[in-house]
Amino acid sequence: MAKHKILFEPVGLEIGADEDEYVLEESFRQGVMLMHGCKEGQCSACKAFVLEGDVEMDKYSTFALPEYESEEGYVLLCRTHAYSDLVIELTNWDEHMLESGVPIQTAQAEVAEIVPLTHDIRRLVLKLVDPPEMNWITGQYVEITIPGTEETRSYSLSNLGTAVPAARDDVLEFMIKLYPGGRMSTLFLEDELKVGDSLQVTGPYGTFTLREDSERDMIFVGGGAGMGPLWALLSYMDTQGIDRKVTYYYGARTRKDLFYLDKLQEMSERLPRFQFVPALSEAVPQDEWDGETGLITEVVDRLEGDLTGVEAYLCGPPPMVDAAIELLEVKGVGEDNTFYDKFTVSVPLGEEVTEGPTKGPLDQILAKLRTRVGTAKGEVETAAEEVTEVVEAVESAPDAALPFDKEAVQEHFQEAQEALESAEEELAGGEGEPSTQEEGHSTR
Repeated sequence: MAKHKILFEPVGLEIGADEDEYVLEESFRQGVMLMHGCKEGQCSACKAFVLEGDVEMDKYSTFALPEYESEEGYVLLCRTHAYSDLVIELTNWDEHMLESGVPIQTAQAEVAEIVPLTHDIRRLVLKLVDPPEMNWITGQYVEITIPGTEETRSYSLSNLGTAVPAARDDVLEFMIKLYPGGRMSTLFLEDELKVGDSLQVTGPYGTFTLREDSERDMIFVGGGAGMGPLWALLSYMDTQGIDRKVTYYYGARTRKDLFYLDKLQEMSERLPRFQFVPALSEAVPQDEWDGETGLITEVVDRLEGDLTGVEAYLCGPPPMVDAAIELLEVKGVGEDNTFYDKFTVSVPLGEEVTEGPTKGPLDQILAKLRTRVGTAKGEVETAAEEVTEVVEAVESAPDAALPFDKEAVQEHFQEAQEALESAEEELAGGEGEPSTQEEGHSTR
């Protein structure tokens, strides 16, 4: 199998890749951490531009890479094979992580502990067996293969990365949210996964890591199992003696959904500039709760003023993360200072829930389709108003020159109706397996 050189510009890094390997995966193996999300051709996080060379892409979503962008030379690196030497222009990269030097590896592990943290969150501890160690950076995630299948689920590591001298490189810890019907979740809910069982893990992935070259104040916003990587970052600060101001807002529904309160209190005693602010969105009388209430973004909005110059680390379900990004931008947190992991849940046709910090493909597709529906409806409403004005003008002054191009208005109205019908059809079909994937080939 031919091996080709791939040069990434403008960063000047070079890797080698076989034709049967994906460019993104090969970069991971060689310690080059390119930006990525789903790694399945369903999001656009790894989109790049082919300056020179021949490539071929496996199936991908045209929502992630529209046809016109593919024709221009854009590719999704997670679906791209090199068929010659390439020069690829990166459209997005993280200098902090680009040359992290942590290659991807696959290891066999043994379940060491399963501990309930709440009614639907479990702490999972794995002991690495073969090989008996793994390197990762605090805040990254790995993929766990579901026993008996080739399917994987992505989970953030909640323990310290191996760059910390005191950290263990033979143990992986996770905080896992359970969803009824989820294939991995079912192993926990029905006690099918037990101490001593074997699991395969692959990683590390992700760029949700602490920016140590910064002295900015920080704001953490989390929810659910999003506690995992944020707890890891706090533990890293504690162990490394990093004295930066950090306010951690954590959202839960009721008191029974809160955990680690004692550990966070202990953390605040060791980190004098750390403040933890939990909030309940559905507090009930029996909670006897006298803390903050409401959606966590509402709490942040109430308690925080101008946040210009602050770094934000967000981790949790997509609606929370998206709302936090929008709010923090208004308050002055720049895009370059906002880092996040979205823990998505998607349910493709014939499959169950998918958990993890990577970006649920169907969830993203449906969100974009709903946006299209909303846009199309707006177009239809605008066109309908214009048609009404035309009709009224014609009826009131049939011999007068119309202030509108009647044919253009009618055409506008027809196009809007077609757009709405198309979007609604796709949205209805989106409840099953997406039909928006296609094979692509690009030669430049």
